[in-house]
Order: sequence, then structure tokens, then C-alpha cells
Amino acid sequence: MMNGIEWVTTILWWALLKGTNIEICSLCQISAFSFSHSEINPSFSGAMANEAKPCPCDIGDKIEYGGLGEEVQIEHIKAYVVKPPASEKAIIVIQDIYGWQLPNTRHMADMLSANGYIAICPDFFVGKEPWSPSHDWSTFQQWLEDKKPTDIKKEVDVVLKYLKEQCGAKHIGVVGFCWGGVATHYIGLQYQEIKAAVSVYGIVREREDRFDLKSPTLFIFAENDAVIPLDQVTTLETRLEEKCTADFQVKIFPKQTHGFVHRKRQDINPDNKPYIEEARTDMINWLNKYM
Repeated sequence: MMNGIEWVTTILWWALLKGTNIEICSLCQISAFSFSHSEINPSFSGAMANEAKPCPCDIGDKIEYGGLGEEVQIEHIKAYVVKPPASEKAIIVIQDIYGWQLPNTRHMADMLSANGYIAICPDFFVGKEPWSPSHDWSTFQQWLEDKKPTDIKKEVDVVLKYLKEQCGAKHIGVVGFCWGGVATHYIGLQYQEIKAAVSVYGIVREREDRFDLKSPTLFIFAENDAVIPLDQVTTLETRLEEKCTADFQVKIFPKQTHGFVHRKRQDINPDNKPYIEEARTDMINWLNKYM
């Protein structure tokens, strides 16, 4: 079995032989080899088990990406951690429904680290199976029952303790995507110590206090999101303007779909590239402003 370095080397040579693009991200200045599932494994099919009711949370363009960090055990959970040479600022990066090991999310963590932040992506599912493109969407609510993004306080407290005591973090923020966007909204309601939050296509719907943010929060949404209708976004912004005392911004990106910030490859989505890059820049700028 190949180790991590051998695997990345093999992928790199494969990319060169196939003529696949190797990008240097303008935001993070780190290399990212981007392939779809079908490029790595021709037998892979992204089709849903239930074609009549496909999952609106499409996995998109999976990035086969080696990662610059390491996996660690923190009390009862595992986490992916990547650190810049020296920093007292840390970001908790929260996974989408496809789990903490999705390369796309780890690429986001590495991008944040390249911008000067300790980045940690914990397994908030605590070892439970993540959602898969092969799952039937009609079973999603059953799958979600023991993985609610508003039931993560125990894990958040463990991660905060680790960042403070083991990493020397004095300023902590949070960024989350999809499921993690909901979790980020929740954390922004619960933790005064969180300096900045960026919820990317995620929204808390069921809590009475969901407009009482304690942390400055940027909400990023897609205009054509099948998971979060625009009327919910409008309601969120209106009620935040009425009730919220913390700084916030709600931004909708035109023509985009759920997952566009971290699940779309710029090289094969040229029409979406400006929006992907703008959203990532907005994320970094928001964190820099408050961290």
C-alpha cells in the first residue's frame, strides 16, 4: 500500500501524462490537483440510487488533493490540522454532509492556513458514516437523525480547548459549508468567544434564537440553491436586521448552485470561476476584518 507521499507523487505523474491541469490557487498559493471521480476511477458513477428523487446536495467536482496537514486524535474525535509557521489565530473548518475527509474541504483548510490561520477540520460526525452520492435521498432525514448540526456543543468545546491549550490560539473563528454552514450559524449564536464566522450555504431553521448572533457572521448563498430557497434567505436577512446586534452580511451569488464555493472546479466551470473566487475572497476578507 502506498503512503501519502507516494500516492500524491503517483497522482502528479498521472496528471502530467493525462495533461490534466495543475493549478496554483491565487488565494492560497498552494498547488491543487483537481480531478473528477470519473477521471480517477472510470467505474465511478455520481448517479443517485433514486433517480426519481436525486440529492439536491450534489457532491460536484471532487478534488483529489493530498493535503498539507495531518490527522490527529483530540479526545473522542479525529481532526485534520494544518498550521502556518506561527500564528495565534485559528479557524474551525466544518465539513459538509460528505464528511471531514472530503478533499475539497481539506483544500479549504489549507487555503486558510496559507492565509495565516491555524485550520482544523474535526470529524463532527464522530466516526459515523458520512452521506454518499450512492445513498437514496429519501433516506436523508433518517441518516441525519444522529448527526444534527445543532447538536455539536461537546465536540466544539473539545476543539476550542485543543486550539487554546495545544496550538496557542488566542483568536478563533469558524467556517462551514452546507451541513457545516448550519453548524457555523449555530456556533455564531452560542459562543461569544468566536471572533468571526462564515456560514457557506447553511442556515439554522428551527431555533427561536436563530437571529440573535453573538459573533460577526457572513452568510454566503447561491441564487439557484435547491436546498435553501431564496425566500428563506430573504427572511433571514430581514429578521437579522430587526434583531441582530452583531455585525453580519448576507450575500447571494447569481447563477450559482448549492456547493459552488468548495465543490466546483474553476478550470472546468469557467462561467462560475469569478463567483467561486469572489466568494473565497469574501470569506478571507471577513475573517481578516474581525480576527
